[in-house]
Amino acid sequence: MLWRRLLLRYRGTAAPQASGYSEAGASYKRRALRAFFPNSNSPSSDIHDNADTLRQRSRMLYMSAPVATSAINTNRTKVVGTGLTLKSTIDRDVLGLAPEAAKEWQTKTEAEFRLWAENRRSCDAMGLNNFYGLQQLALKSWLMSGDVFAVVKIHDTDKLHPYALRLHLVEADRVSTPNRYGSAIDVIGYTVGKNPDNGNQILDGVEVDSSGAVVAYHIRNTYPHEWLNSEETVWQRVEAIGKKTGLPQVLHIMESERPDQYRGVPLVAPIIEPLLQLRRYTESELLSALIQSYFTAWIVSEAPKDAIPLNEVGGGDLGGVPVENPKTDNASHSENEYEMGPGQVTHLAEGEDIKFGNPNVPTAGFEQFVKTLCKLMGGAIEMPYELLLKEFNASYSASRAALLEAWEGFKMRRTWLVDSFCQPAYEIWLSEAVARGRVIAPGFFDDPLVRAAWCGARWIGPVQGSLDPKKEVDAAILQTHHGFRTHEQVTREMGGGDWEENAEQLARENEMLKAAGSEGVIETTASTTTQGGTNNAGNE
Repeated sequence: MLWRRLLLRYRGTAAPQASGYSEAGASYKRRALRAFFPNSNSPSSDIHDNADTLRQRSRMLYMSAPVATSAINTNRTKVVGTGLTLKSTIDRDVLGLAPEAAKEWQTKTEAEFRLWAENRRSCDAMGLNNFYGLQQLALKSWLMSGDVFAVVKIHDTDKLHPYALRLHLVEADRVSTPNRYGSAIDVIGYTVGKNPDNGNQILDGVEVDSSGAVVAYHIRNTYPHEWLNSEETVWQRVEAIGKKTGLPQVLHIMESERPDQYRGVPLVAPIIEPLLQLRRYTESELLSALIQSYFTAWIVSEAPKDAIPLNEVGGGDLGGVPVENPKTDNASHSENEYEMGPGQVTHLAEGEDIKFGNPNVPTAGFEQFVKTLCKLMGGAIEMPYELLLKEFNASYSASRAALLEAWEGFKMRRTWLVDSFCQPAYEIWLSEAVARGRVIAPGFFDDPLVRAAWCGARWIGPVQGSLDPKKEVDAAILQTHHGFRTHEQVTREMGGGDWEENAEQLARENEMLKAAGSEGVIETTASTTTQGGTNNAGNE
């Protein structure tokens, strides 16, 4: 017991010892961490103050780096595709409707919505896109710029356009803090300010009250980098929610990374540096390969450099008469520049010579290096490199796993787009349709619960790709046979359609086949269905 007493006495008198993360990730003594001093600040300082730089770099990489272009366009194609279509799903239990009445109401409402959504002059304030085109543009702008705004506007109606609702997409650059309210300035203007009328803080164009709730957006009529625009910059304050209607007046589409964050971050923000370096690397390899493919002869001679030997390209002087060859003339006319080209013959002055390094390219391992870098970047943006490079050379299991992993990210972004853009736009439209009497929805404006029941909807978009349809269909049959999934779920996930509509259409087709006397075809078509409650395909 003596050693225990000595140990306790030592602990009471010894200096405090580092423990836990002090000897791990929080250590200031370890060699690898001595110079590692990150200083994370508020979202306003870390995100809002850097948003403009991130936007400009993201757009430039989209326009010049193929991997960045693929990342954004692949999301656009998989998340939205040709557009997310409305499938009304009202709550019959709350509304007390029979199935037939609910089906009739949903069909009528979907037809009315298509009247608004499929006409570009009915839904787009600019008259350029229909509602499905606006979805694509909103998603692409969100991923490229970090966020995008849809301003609700009211236009005049006419016989062909019975609805006044219009949506105006506003790019992220135009939402900023007005100069007259600014208190902290950077290279493009004020990012933090205060509204003197109510004391609300303005964070990069988003006005919030004392509790942090968004109350308004400040939208400028010009772009901050548009120097040649002679129009005076004016900001308009648009309240987030209409006071009379309680409906959104601005739809803000973004992804939040941190609490108290009011502006978004571009998709490629975490990988801007590797994307830029990869672009430079591939351009360097391309240029080196191009130089290697040239066969250029350099002539060292005392003859005048403007003489034209046989078969030489370019302009020159022959007997004092200028000779031009505009089709093959060199791009540069400077005497101090020498250019290379396929089969080109170039003169050098006396005493001049040309020496090159050894451009033996492409570099060994170039392809593997690019793939490795794409794997790292793809992991950061939740997109396997197979989708970034559109290369599926691995096994069936590996390729399917890559698609399944990517699809989780696509479904998540689709849900965000629906929640922040599609569903709010539909609810605003439905409010107008009910108010105008084109859609009958008793109690819509009286009870929030009834209103929510009428607004129920599902948005159907592109389905997950299939590598082996037969295997996946067989698996779906087994799942429905054992009750793991319903026919409606399988139909929605595999084809994006509606099982009830499919069943009704098949019933009509079967009746037509019977009338034509093609009974054998009917039996073949229905061979995988149940006979007396037994699923033949499932039993096999």
